[in-house]
Amino acid sequence: MRRMLRRLALAAAGVLTVAALAPVGFAGAAPATPIKAVGQPVGKIAPGFHPSCGAAAGSGRARCLSQYRPSTRTGRGATAAAPPAGYGPADLASAYNLPTGTSTKTIAIVDAFGYPTAEADLAVYRQTFGLPACTVASGCLRIVNQDGAPSPLPAGDFGWAIESALDLQAASAACPTCRLLLVEGDDNSFEALAAATDTAVRLGASVVSNSYGADENNGLQPFEGSYNNHPGVPILASSGDFGFGIPSWPAVLPNVIAIGGTTLTRAGNPRGWTEQAWSGAGSGCSAWYDKPAWQHDPNCPMRTTADVAAVADPDTGLAVYDTYLFGPGTWLIVGGTSAASPFIAGVIASTGHPERVTGGSIYAKPASAFYDVVGGSNGFCGEDYLCTGLPGYDAPTGRGTPHGLAAFG
Repeated sequence: MRRMLRRLALAAAGVLTVAALAPVGFAGAAPATPIKAVGQPVGKIAPGFHPSCGAAAGSGRARCLSQYRPSTRTGRGATAAAPPAGYGPADLASAYNLPTGTSTKTIAIVDAFGYPTAEADLAVYRQTFGLPACTVASGCLRIVNQDGAPSPLPAGDFGWAIESALDLQAASAACPTCRLLLVEGDDNSFEALAAATDTAVRLGASVVSNSYGADENNGLQPFEGSYNNHPGVPILASSGDFGFGIPSWPAVLPNVIAIGGTTLTRAGNPRGWTEQAWSGAGSGCSAWYDKPAWQHDPNCPMRTTADVAAVADPDTGLAVYDTYLFGPGTWLIVGGTSAASPFIAGVIASTGHPERVTGGSIYAKPASAFYDVVGGSNGFCGEDYLCTGLPGYDAPTGRGTPHGLAAFG
């Protein structure tokens, strides 16, 4: 049985043919045995929602991992007492037992293209939910291009602007007192995004969130170091929105913390909430990257994604204010594992010592540091943990979701 599940895992990781995965110039060894893929990507788009970004055109490019729909409540008149639809900071703090913190660590958001209304939209979001102001003038918010300069910033892109709005606001919800650094890649090429990630670290980021990805493939080796080689600065990446299948890159990199996704709903239990694996949350078994020493799941001989999770289902999505696409007064509900990555980055920053957080440290924490996510599935794997929310570790949600700050303390 275990051997069969490992074969299924490799299939889901995209081991279709040696020729497809081993073009000329690949430095590693291709898998010896072609296996038919059985865990096809779900590609889940919630009814009524739209993908923020279309499919990436060409190899070596990333797609942002968020989905949106206009909120049922619009206008700048929304307040914390009469909030827009979608979860806000108080909801998330309640769901994940987050304390009120005072950390001023810097959360870096790496995205592609420009977002001209970033500061103004963030101001409305934070004012609406009663969070302290965070502006460029105060030094709380910094927006730079991939080289680290405040100008010229890249040309705006409507889809990636939604992504950037979600990222800045989700990070704010998790750590309202933290500083924010938005680094905008010239475009959605991994060349630009990797450079932006290096810039984020160089400019003093305490933790870096990357809410984008592409199917794991062997043309991305030149950019591995930008995500893998920053000791003392946790690098996070969304696990993808296409269910069990080919792992998303850069989340699959061994030193990157892969963030999966859940469906989060209110409940009449002592926690007040319940979660299950979101059907779109990315999970998979790498065809290329060795299993890290700290990961011990039995049915994937290589790197497994994800490591930890948070709310991602668009149907239980976050309230986001973005005027760049629809104009003033526009609230959206936004989900996808793009919501989970910046939120977890904010939780890590809230601890005040993000430099301690690694994949190994997360797996070393006791089970009580997490809400164990049981239930839900993101594809077909014979009801194995690689695609099913089961007790303990499972691939769609990793070790689970944060139970306070203990998972990263």
